[in-house]
Amino acid sequence: MTAGDPDEAEAPDQYFSARPRSPSARSEQRFLYQGELLAFLVDRGVFASHGLDPGTALLIEHLGVQPKDRVLDLGCGWGAVGVAAARSARQGHVVLTEVNRRAARLARLNVERNHADNAEVRVGDRFAPVAGERFDVIATNPPYRAGRPLILDVLRDAPDYLTPAGRLLLVGKGTQGIRFYQERLEAEWPGSVAVLGRGSGYRVVEARLEPKRRKP
Repeated sequence: MTAGDPDEAEAPDQYFSARPRSPSARSEQRFLYQGELLAFLVDRGVFASHGLDPGTALLIEHLGVQPKDRVLDLGCGWGAVGVAAARSARQGHVVLTEVNRRAARLARLNVERNHADNAEVRVGDRFAPVAGERFDVIATNPPYRAGRPLILDVLRDAPDYLTPAGRLLLVGKGTQGIRFYQERLEAEWPGSVAVLGRGSGYRVVEARLEPKRRKP
């Protein structure tokens, strides 16, 4: 569940399709994370089929995951964010979710290839695969081409899946409406909102829940 890809113009389906019809053409992509080279299989019919896109790279750079965090990579694509998070949360746990079944298969392979034993991949739309669970961090590069209502639903529902003082990390660029979504978070989020990083026209927005105060 991520945004924009050159293959979209060629493929008969979208990267957020549940069952892509694009002919498979797997390749390998690699990138460095915290001094470690991570290797991934990518494919047509999924987001960023030619390699790590700048928005996701910026999101990974600003994850700020702690060793014991429980992390949700919402709309994981081929698993770059989730695998990186698993490297940081070595005593925690990472759940990667994806509606695109081809992408989910790739993510499972990539979790195994990178020995991310503290991570798992689940198939389903938005928060359905993690119903009733809560996370310290939810990270997403959402499918902006799927439409504004879907993104707003994610922003509205995210607090129900966060622990007290949990964080939502959202990446996007101006043409995808990231400033609009940042303003909605600032107006409606039950906590604080900040921009953690900018680059290549993208920005990473953090929405942090305020811890509930105990009654005296």
